[in-house]
Amino acid sequence: MADKKIAANKDKARAAAAKPAALGEDIDLGTYVSSAEEQPYEADPSRLPDKVKQQMLDAGVILDDPSQRAGTFIQMDNAPVHSSIREEGVEVLPVSQALDKYDWLSDYWWRAVAVNTDKYTANVELNQHNGYFIRALPGSKTVYPVQACLYLTKARLAQNVHNIIIAEEDSELHIITGCATASEEEAGLHLGVSEFYIKRGARVTFTMIHNWNPEVAVRPRSAAIVEEDGLFLNNYVLMKPVRSLQTNPTVICEGDNAAARFNSVLVADAGSSLDVGSRVILNGRGTKTEIISRAITTGGYIVARGYVEGNAPDVKGHLECRGLILGEQGVIYAVPELKGTLAGIDLSHEAAVGKIAEEEVEYLMARGLTRDEATATIVRGFLRVDIEGLPPALGAELQRAIETSEQDLM
Repeated sequence: MADKKIAANKDKARAAAAKPAALGEDIDLGTYVSSAEEQPYEADPSRLPDKVKQQMLDAGVILDDPSQRAGTFIQMDNAPVHSSIREEGVEVLPVSQALDKYDWLSDYWWRAVAVNTDKYTANVELNQHNGYFIRALPGSKTVYPVQACLYLTKARLAQNVHNIIIAEEDSELHIITGCATASEEEAGLHLGVSEFYIKRGARVTFTMIHNWNPEVAVRPRSAAIVEEDGLFLNNYVLMKPVRSLQTNPTVICEGDNAAARFNSVLVADAGSSLDVGSRVILNGRGTKTEIISRAITTGGYIVARGYVEGNAPDVKGHLECRGLILGEQGVIYAVPELKGTLAGIDLSHEAAVGKIAEEEVEYLMARGLTRDEATATIVRGFLRVDIEGLPPALGAELQRAIETSEQDLM
């Protein structure tokens, strides 16, 4: 990177670091440590301890038999411990190595996400500890997803990562990212910046499964730029307890006929606070988006945001947020927003929050189910989101993660 650009980013980050967060709980970064003992590199990730592999598996990352993965990246605390590829046409590297390898990569650094977005992006710039670089080469189409795992082992560590994902023209890339923590009770902080660049005619499917613990705070900061005829499909699953989560990824559909879809499945236990949104800016003619959210609280607090802005002719956007309150406690706050700046656009939204209807439970009980079985059946149906465009292997992984978590939920 050019020295002037580096210096400018640092200056912007220092100015932003002193400001409180605009959304969600304002995390005191001073209560976390920034360094950890470096983990050794592992050429064969199947040799990692069984407990670690199981925790990663619960987040969709397969290490014992990665034959159905195009590539693998693992970072434990601040150190990348493994990166490899199994399919041609895709690159998987620690982002530090990629920056050394490609001078042009500096042009993408902090281009989709502003370094001074908030104190968390600033902290990633000032205390960055790697992340992953995933790139699909022009015209390549991966059969299986690339998998990446960001794993916390040290208590009270602030894990800062900066990820860059590039899908070159007419490529197709599927990614499954699993985030997990070794401890079931120790506090930690994950700050993750992810920048996506989807070139003309490219397709990216990004599925993120979080498997944290009730004392972890999480602040992802993501943005994507989609060019002409490109597609960005984002899936997010959080069904395990987490102390605090705030994320509001943005997609800018710059090219004509670009498209973006968001699907999220959220569960908030007692003590969890989730502020989760999606933003799509439709700047190209004929661009479109769909944002679908399913949220369940069993005692936690959920803010479900959605924002669509149409700035070009013939754009289409739809928001759908459905919330389900199980038990007597818990809050779901749906915030759908639409902004149109010219005639000829088609934007819509629908939102519904409520509880399980007693007549639905009684209907199933009359057909031989117990009350618990009837409730579980309704919840299972509520969580099923038909996600268009997923490859079979990735669709199976997503469904497996939801079904595994359903058992804990019920």
